[in-house]
Amino acid sequence: MSRSVPPAGPPTTPSPHEITVLHIASRCTYGVPRIHAELRRLDRRVNRKRVERIMRERDLTGVTRRKRRSLSRPAKKAVPAADLIGRNFMTDAPGRKLVGDITFIATGEGWLYLATWLDLGTREIVGYSMADHHRAFLVVDALTMVAVRGRLQPGSIVHSDGGSEYTSDELRCAMDRLGLRQSMGRTGSCYDNAAAESFFALLRAEIGPRHWPDRTTARAEIFTFIETFDNRRRLRKHPVWSCLTPLEIRQRHEQEHALAA
Repeated sequence: MSRSVPPAGPPTTPSPHEITVLHIASRCTYGVPRIHAELRRLDRRVNRKRVERIMRERDLTGVTRRKRRSLSRPAKKAVPAADLIGRNFMTDAPGRKLVGDITFIATGEGWLYLATWLDLGTREIVGYSMADHHRAFLVVDALTMVAVRGRLQPGSIVHSDGGSEYTSDELRCAMDRLGLRQSMGRTGSCYDNAAAESFFALLRAEIGPRHWPDRTTARAEIFTFIETFDNRRRLRKHPVWSCLTPLEIRQRHEQEHALAA
């Protein structure tokens, strides 16, 4: 179900308190554009400049993304796949284009590595895996989650950088088994895999502490961020439906598919 249902009756003007509550509900990450979009979803009549003024007066700010160090290392004698994306991170339906990447989180027990697959049709993280290593099986496990959830279309393009995890035989065998088309950008070029990089920038900016006491705590926080906030509550700009959450975008597509069937 959609998270926000506009109230009955004519539009109303929001109070400064309501703007503060929406900012807190966003984990204190939304800036003026998304707070304004949330208010419009709730059928509140408000000028964007008023939202900006209230947030400035109450010292409410969005997060700032930071650059991260890449884990990508090309495998020796690896043959990279062709780039089937070409920096075109748009698609008209879920399950047709996925982008993947790996990042690391510092904990008191050592690094926790996170591999994700993001659906470009919804901007939803449809598969992810966490471990104390970043061997090939980390990305294979994340892709297996996507398949188990039924979020793949036949012949889907699965895009990544040219790191050793993605040029591995293990991942290529998994893609062949699932009938997927592998795509790769250039190693070390963040622009060729910008959509996947963007998610990790958000994650690092928003989950809070930079160093977790142990891997279990970090896993729990990352799970909560992906499943309860980013996939279900974060507003995304859609070329047709304006601002919706990834869950709402997927539901819209499913409804249209059901009507057309």
